[in-house]
Amino acid sequence: MNALGKLFLQGLVVTIPVALTLAIAWWLAAGAERLLGSVLVQLLPTGWYVPGMGLVSAMALILLVGLLSHVIIFQRLFEWGEALLERLPLIKTIYSALKDFFGYFSADGQRRFSKVVMVRLPGQDYEALGFVTRETFDDLPIDPVVDDPVAVYLPMSYQVGGYTLYLPRSVLTPVDMRFEDAMRLAITGGVTRESGSPPNTSRNTP
Repeated sequence: MNALGKLFLQGLVVTIPVALTLAIAWWLAAGAERLLGSVLVQLLPTGWYVPGMGLVSAMALILLVGLLSHVIIFQRLFEWGEALLERLPLIKTIYSALKDFFGYFSADGQRRFSKVVMVRLPGQDYEALGFVTRETFDDLPIDPVVDDPVAVYLPMSYQVGGYTLYLPRSVLTPVDMRFEDAMRLAITGGVTRESGSPPNTSRNTP
């Protein structure tokens, strides 16, 4: 029975992440198909609509938005729309949280968090994994008191959140790790097994 129980738990460990990923992908695809499919049924002549056109239209629309985001005039429109959303009391909180969350995994977000570091706080023997987010503060109305300050984001495990600390560069140790691997390691509390490059053990500051 113990062996069967271990096999069952191992099966759950393998099956649940795959099943949840497929379920979320199916939910998103089905939602896009229902939403845009119903629009296409009304717009297209009778008999022209084919199941799946709603999903294809959603993908094409997303690609179009990505393309338009590089055009100056549409950038201004997007900025105007964002400014409008950020003025609404409840909507601005939800929108800002979702924007920040997905921004972590965008190309720009990965460039901002490209420097992975280990942080040793003064007087402490332990270290925390963090991401350098800013190294200059000339354009901000703040003046960190530490010598050679660096802004470092410390993510919290198993939730979307964390802390931004303004630390002296001397307490940071660079880690040779990709953003995706480092974020996965931090979010899962170190449970994940990394398949990327081994950490750089050199003690040079970033």
